[in-house]
Amino acid sequence: MVEWGDGWTIYIWLVSGASILIAVVFGLRWASQNEQFDEDIKYLVFDDNDRDKMSPEEFKKYQEATAKQENRRTELLNEQYEDSK
Repeated sequence: MVEWGDGWTIYIWLVSGASILIAVVFGLRWASQNEQFDEDIKYLVFDDNDRDKMSPEEFKKYQEATAKQENRRTELLNEQYEDSK
């Protein structure tokens, strides 16, 4: 049996750490390309029945965020439909 001796575990830690950093970079790149850093996404959990729980400014932001997301969803569905033809 091969004796590895002391000091080899640092290389495993270095490879593991580098792999994690590379995965984080790819994850952040994917998130930025797929519109995952939208601050207004928090308004999508509300609906029109929550009007009394929000200030008029927040309700307006909710309506704008919802309209923007619905328009973007329609665009993506249309793109998928055109690609499937």
